[in-house]
Amino acid sequence: MQQSTTSFNTISGDFECFQNFTSSEVFAHQLAGLTNPGDINQIIKSQKQMLQRFEKTNEMLLNVNALSQNRLKNVTEDYKKHSKLLIDMKKDLEYVFKKIRNIKTKLENKYSEAFAEQAKRQNTQNLDELDEEKEENITYEQLESIKNVEDNVDSALDALDS
Repeated sequence: MQQSTTSFNTISGDFECFQNFTSSEVFAHQLAGLTNPGDINQIIKSQKQMLQRFEKTNEMLLNVNALSQNRLKNVTEDYKKHSKLLIDMKKDLEYVFKKIRNIKTKLENKYSEAFAEQAKRQNTQNLDELDEEKEENITYEQLESIKNVEDNVDSALDALDS
């Protein structure tokens, strides 16, 4: 490192070259002399490139936000329409079921014997369906035994073929 042309006179306390500057300014000038201007220019160039990238990214994010707001607006309108439609459908169905219940009670009061007989038939039919479901449900052990039987049959058939 080269010695700078400025010299300090420590005995008298004054500077030859920096006599009109404050101590912080002198420190900043000497610190600036320690850095390489090429490195500083490279740092500035890198910072400008980063700034350009950030600005582009910021623009893209702004575009995404604008598109998202438009989409949200459209979807919100559709959601409100569909919600209203579902609420109306629910009210209509409740009205229909209420009418059906009223008709059913009137018929039950008028034809109570037929309703009692139909209720018995319905109960036995429900029990039969439950029994069929129980028969259809196969346990893991039953499935394994069926598989073993099939394997035994396959091996017996292979033995007969050879």
